[in-house]
Amino acid sequence: MKKTLNAAVALSVFAAPAYAANLENPLYMPKQNEIYSKTSVGVMYKVADDSIAHVKKEHDGATEFPIWRLHEDLGYGITDRLEAYAKVGYTHDDDIDRKGMHQGRVGLKYRAFETTDGFAWDVYADAHLGGVSGMAGSYAANGFTYDNYSNGRWGFHVGSQVGKTWSKFTGAAFFEVLQTFGNDNNEIELKSVQMGPMVVARPMLDAQGFPQELSVDLKSTTEFNAGLKTFYQIDDRWSVGAGFTFKHHEDNGIEGLATDDLTPAVQAQIEGLLADFEDMNDGFDEFIISLSGSYQLTDATQVTLYGEYTFDDAHQMSQNGTDVKAEIGARVNVVF
Repeated sequence: MKKTLNAAVALSVFAAPAYAANLENPLYMPKQNEIYSKTSVGVMYKVADDSIAHVKKEHDGATEFPIWRLHEDLGYGITDRLEAYAKVGYTHDDDIDRKGMHQGRVGLKYRAFETTDGFAWDVYADAHLGGVSGMAGSYAANGFTYDNYSNGRWGFHVGSQVGKTWSKFTGAAFFEVLQTFGNDNNEIELKSVQMGPMVVARPMLDAQGFPQELSVDLKSTTEFNAGLKTFYQIDDRWSVGAGFTFKHHEDNGIEGLATDDLTPAVQAQIEGLLADFEDMNDGFDEFIISLSGSYQLTDATQVTLYGEYTFDDAHQMSQNGTDVKAEIGARVNVVF
């Protein structure tokens, strides 16, 4: 009887699929002292919507392509259940002369609960690095023009993910909150100002003593993301994934003028203009559908092709609303 049991156990081990650790699996967690890297290069195609902000800039219906998108995710297994990670994203859009880091996160993820039947619960928290560089751009009578993708604010994410694996299929759901802290980490070039029916251009602003640049105090914001992720391991080399993500971006707002050393008359005029931007009505919601296919080159290296399509609902002063927004790209995953 004992020999029969030993033979059955040995047979089951050899019959089980020998999958390498798959970094595309939403429940992937690095083992202790294991390091991983996920490097993505994508290209995005956008068509701007007809928001008031786009109409004022004569950009409604305009096409932006190619928009180059780079992402780097790094992680290190402190233990089998505790991971340190960093996420960085960079966007370059020549059509609107806008480029810079659009994502920066550094934090910890902990596997709070895991069962032998494939259920896992993760909690995580990280620093939001939006304050690494100041928000940069210029203001004119037709609105604000962004130079980069930074909001100039520091903050933090807290989140949780639950999921389960059934044989080759994995499903997971997550929810996270982003809290940012208002500050004056911004540089705004002042090109022209709308004063009643008249547009006051830079030469006249110089004559009146207006500064070339100014900074404002932005309010704090609370935003959140939520989504579903699915994954299927076809065999020991091929796998596919799909997901849906909802992102809520809150309206920005200006609480006051940060630049000092202005004459009382100029300060009063600028503060009067800023009163219209206490609520900037520039928030937007995103609904992102994603698909991916992956091939395991070796036990340590994986190549993924991915695609995303984003539907959005933008407020009238947002410059992030689109009629079309699609991205395709490739990702290389490596475990060290």
